[in-house]
Amino acid sequence: VQLQASGGGLVQPGGSLRLSCAASGNIFRLATMAWYRQAPGKQRELVASITNDYSTNYADSVKGRFTISRDNIKNTLYLQMDNLKPEDTADYYCNLVHGGYGSLWGQGTQVTVSS
Repeated sequence: VQLQASGGGLVQPGGSLRLSCAASGNIFRLATMAWYRQAPGKQRELVASITNDYSTNYADSVKGRFTISRDNIKNTLYLQMDNLKPEDTADYYCNLVHGGYGSLWGQGTQVTVSS
């Protein structure tokens, strides 16, 4: 199983970005998926997660601004980020958790929020 994240970039404060994470293999629909982020000099933190039955959870810092979703046909995880703030600047990583495979990580995609 491989995870390929994309969609990062440079955006002004108040702007929006949509991150995607494409998964290979056939376990995506059974897995809990999540987005994490790591800012320079800080620990990696959970941004949002979504279970295989579409239950979602968000960090307090992004509630009301970010939306996590998944497409089990396309094997793709999404993170819609609206009203971005400079403090959202970080490398964003997708994560897959499945009982038989443990915890898997994709490569990061960089998000920079700056004017």
